Amino acid sequence: MTPHALLFTLAAIGISETVYLIRKRTAQERPVCVIGQQCHQVLESKYNNIFGIPNEISGLIFYVAISFITAFLVIGIEPMVLWDRLAEVLIAGGVLLSLVFIYLQWRVIKAWCFWCLMSAITVFLMGLIVLISDLTFAL
Repeated sequence: MTPHALLFTLAAIGISETVYLIRKRTAQERPVCVIGQQCHQVLESKYNNIFGIPNEISGLIFYVAISFITAFLVIGIEPMVLWDRLAEVLIAGGVLLSLVFIYLQWRVIKAWCFWCLMSAITVFLMGLIVLISDLTFAL
């Protein structure tokens, strides 16, 4: 249960990050950049959407889905194997997409977004939890 509780907690952090960015976009304000002042360059770039959907909206959907899936796993809603695999697939996709976004910031946009990096770290931690929990269950 501990891996699921950790995933749920990280999903809650991700929801907080994305809701903050959505609120700033809706208010047409620039988010506070804790490190550096380049967030707006990334968040206003053409790479800040997938299929016309802003990345923070996609991220919110991702984090909400992970929170529901982990909640289903914790309270035991069947089919448990399906929820577990779905979480693994979503998180693996999130890790890959986060790597793409980091590459875009580094090599294409040449600017760093604190919030984007925080989201990537959140997703990477989720991936690490999935890897570690799968390894411990296999032993």
